[in-house]
Amino acid sequence: MQTVLIVIHLMIVVALVVTVLLQRSEGGALGVGGGGGFMTGRGQANVLTRATAILAALFFATSLGLTALAKYTQAPSSILQHVPAAAPEPNAPAAPSTGGGLLDQLKQLEDQRQSAPPASPPR
Repeated sequence: MQTVLIVIHLMIVVALVVTVLLQRSEGGALGVGGGGGFMTGRGQANVLTRATAILAALFFATSLGLTALAKYTQAPSSILQHVPAAAPEPNAPAAPSTGGGLLDQLKQLEDQRQSAPPASPPR
């Protein structure tokens, strides 16, 4: 589904670029402008303006669709699941490093905290 939406999105992008470049530019910079063709003057401006607006709306819709599709296909996660509850005690021995990434080290700290008995409150 996502691949089909990406292909449609890319076709809309190409069509949008072409319609923008076909429009007559005010300064005569990049637009193909007048010079013959199948339509001239006001009719061409109205058709290209309307086509640009429609393609822009389709581009916006496919962009939102791709964003929503990426959001719902992603596995749910929370940043708070990976943060340790409290700072380690200064006298506690450091956990041996296995050379893994930061998330692996945080997982090891979480496993150590779950296996350690809870400390009794001071009196």
